[in-house]
Amino acid sequence: MFLLITNDDGMQSPGLDALVRAAKARGHKLLVCAPAAQQSAVGQHITLSRPLIVHPVDRWEDTEAWAVEGTPADCVRIGMEIAGCRPDCCLSGINDGENAGSALYYSGTYGAAREAAMHHVPAFAVSIMHPSQEDMRISLAGRVMDLMERTDLSAFPGNCVVNVNAPALPPKELKVPVLCPISGAYYLGRYERRVSPSGTVYYWLRPGLSMEEPEPGSDYYYLRRGHVTVTLLAGLREINDRASGFMTL
Repeated sequence: MFLLITNDDGMQSPGLDALVRAAKARGHKLLVCAPAAQQSAVGQHITLSRPLIVHPVDRWEDTEAWAVEGTPADCVRIGMEIAGCRPDCCLSGINDGENAGSALYYSGTYGAAREAAMHHVPAFAVSIMHPSQEDMRISLAGRVMDLMERTDLSAFPGNCVVNVNAPALPPKELKVPVLCPISGAYYLGRYERRVSPSGTVYYWLRPGLSMEEPEPGSDYYYLRRGHVTVTLLAGLREINDRASGFMTL
């Protein structure tokens, strides 16, 4: 297959490297197009008011790669322009930090996959809880390759994104993958009001974001219990009831 691989953590991300190496090991043809710098929590933002500068990157042997001074969604659009054709699938990740529940509303990882889906490209968003180790990322990358290769992409529902999350556990401790809906629990972040030496008032997001308790049976519920979670989304609408016709976990 011809795969477009991107992320939101930037071109030097170890999660991106794990995904690229797993795809290369399976013999897939790749184009890597990722942000030149960290772009977390930008959602599906695309750049409208300035040119998008791109730089060739020599990180993987025999693999075309471009760093884009833009957002993850920009990278998907530019990647398809560079390729000159529609890829068979888009993989976004592996993100450092889970993208489950309401995090999807903010996630650049999911935003990139969603952008691909809007261009009728089957897309997978892949994330792992922080802090992860290299063996965990390698294990998850292999699981995603298995999932993608077992999926009938020709029967993929339009505008569908497969969102995959894994807990940061040693591979032998991971529990079976679960197909589940996203949690409706929201973040409860607060801001601290500060005043600069010049008298300017500003706000700083407090560390240690808390969130509402996730519902039983949701992605966050299973993640916290050691499962890899798989959620099928069209926009942010679950379509798990249609999964049995084209996906095998």
